[in-house]
Amino acid sequence: MNNSGKHARLRRVLVTGGAGFIGSHTVEALLRRGRVVRVLDDLSTGKAENLPLGHPRLELRVGSILERETVDSAMLGVEGCVHLAAQVSAARSVEAPLASARRNVLGFINVLEALRHAGVPRLVYASSAAIYGEPRSLPLAEDAAARPANPYGLEKYVDELYADLYRRLHGTSSLGLRYFNVYGPRQDPSSPYSGVISRFVERLSAGEAPTVFGDGRQTRDFVHVGDVATANALALEAGCQGVCNVATGRRSDLLELLRLLGDCLGAAVRPQFEPERAGDIRDSCGDATRLEQELGVVAGRSLEDGLADLVASLSLPPPALPRRGPRLAFP
Repeated sequence: MNNSGKHARLRRVLVTGGAGFIGSHTVEALLRRGRVVRVLDDLSTGKAENLPLGHPRLELRVGSILERETVDSAMLGVEGCVHLAAQVSAARSVEAPLASARRNVLGFINVLEALRHAGVPRLVYASSAAIYGEPRSLPLAEDAAARPANPYGLEKYVDELYADLYRRLHGTSSLGLRYFNVYGPRQDPSSPYSGVISRFVERLSAGEAPTVFGDGRQTRDFVHVGDVATANALALEAGCQGVCNVATGRRSDLLELLRLLGDCLGAAVRPQFEPERAGDIRDSCGDATRLEQELGVVAGRSLEDGLADLVASLSLPPPALPRRGPRLAFP
């Protein structure tokens, strides 16, 4: 059932992690919808310059979701919360699982508790396709088994369980959005937490061979950050609960991704191949049916158009790689 509009009157919104990649686009989407937005971000990975700081309906508070009093204070007076603050690197979660769990699980509990005590009626939070692990079939629907292949995916699954528990114990209305591979402007390629696309762009624009772990035939469902921000904003207004994929329903392999990036940059590309990494999955693609039916969101931007948008936003120097000639053969 489409419950879109149930919380449409929510005016004041808290966005944790709002100075980050997805967060800053979400803030802009909320401002366009007339919301008054308060951002809580410790700026460890987010950047204040990602935000329209002069906007009269925007407030930035610098602080961590690990500080309970800070979260309690930020939650006061708002009517909805979009929780995006997190440690988002699967590789980092393998290297430092305690630190990752502290931010992603304990930080989430802080948000749930602050929201409950403040009487905030609606929570939208970032989950992840990483909870699915290595899929048995594609596309992945929300009722597919959770089989996380790394601590990050497990942490996000635990968050979903906590959200469901708070719904049953306290009546907390929440929706977890399982993002697939998000890309777009403001994704920092220098960050160790950055996605594969921004890392590829950084290497290519520097005239360096991009690194591909494995054979490059692994597939991903790449969804543009603008579509993700729209989903976040509409999910806040909707009445549906549980979880929902944010995906396109289409998959692309990494070698095709590199070809498209090479076309955007006007450079010939030959990647450097390295062994597969622990915790990486082979294939991923999300079923977008619920996203379209419950939230009315169609993540329809093509990868070609999205990559062109990303490259245009970067003001890159001409690539040092050879200019595009005959298409290079990939293994």
